[in-house]
Amino acid sequence: MDDWQKALANAVSDVDELLGLLDLSAKDVQSFTPKRFGLRVPRAFVAKMQPKNPNDPLLLQVLPQLDETMFAAGYSTDPLAENAQNPIKGLLHKYQNRALITLTGACAVHCRYCFRQHFDYQSNMPSAQVKAEILAYLAADEKINEVLLSGGDPLNVSNRRLAQWLDELAKIKHIKTIRIHTRLPVVLPSRVDNAFLDMLKNCPKHIVMVLHINHANEIDETFAQKCQALKQAGVVLLNQTVLLKGVNDDAKTLAALSHALFDAGIMPYYLHILDKVAGAAHFDVPMAQAVAIYWQLLARVSGYLVPKLVQELPNRPYKTPVDLHKFAAD
Repeated sequence: MDDWQKALANAVSDVDELLGLLDLSAKDVQSFTPKRFGLRVPRAFVAKMQPKNPNDPLLLQVLPQLDETMFAAGYSTDPLAENAQNPIKGLLHKYQNRALITLTGACAVHCRYCFRQHFDYQSNMPSAQVKAEILAYLAADEKINEVLLSGGDPLNVSNRRLAQWLDELAKIKHIKTIRIHTRLPVVLPSRVDNAFLDMLKNCPKHIVMVLHINHANEIDETFAQKCQALKQAGVVLLNQTVLLKGVNDDAKTLAALSHALFDAGIMPYYLHILDKVAGAAHFDVPMAQAVAIYWQLLARVSGYLVPKLVQELPNRPYKTPVDLHKFAAD
């Protein structure tokens, strides 16, 4: 077992233990222990949190809170209607030129706003037979020039298994780019080991890694060094952020994030309006407020450091750019 796999197996999964590591008590937070989609966070990520701070922006992203149990109108278990875009178990094909493979249902960290927290991963794990069906589907549709490896988190799988997928995808001529959507290098930098770097360096396709970072405090020197190693392996690094109440819902925080990303060699890519998944309503930032924050961000940073403000809506063939003038305050 590799070091990163040992660290993953040793992730914190008990709420009381997490609070103890941060010198907090149950009186400091409104936490609970869910029956499903429980707490899961690597210790390397916990180490980035500020002790004795119940409002730490990293803690708020992973700590199960009682607000999750409150009903909220308009929130559902399948906010993006992905179950209707699932031609083969393990494959999502929502957009014309790209398709997404759910390599695994496992994640290194359980983000409490995750839009796939209710997704049926059990029936969407690509077995050997299903893998062949997925590859045949991709090979037959020449409009597909980009494949996304997702999940769960695709870097939860072993290097050996990941290499098998990359080798098979590399054989499909019309696929030009393989995109890896992952949070693992952020929450567990040791996942970016030499074997993984060599695998990406030797892949003949363009490799784009879309990281998921919501706050500048997630970026430290260890992670930044891993980003440089990825860039040296020829990987294009992008970031997507979710706008979250209490975590990053102000222009100053988002500007600091953009600068920290750029310093680490990552380009800001998307700033997402929260997907309306059941259990996450307490993270919602109203659209008018989100747009007001975005206008302020435009005034704070250079254009190349401004992510696109988008909303993913069900049954749309693209991510929807937010109309900054329609929602702007008078």
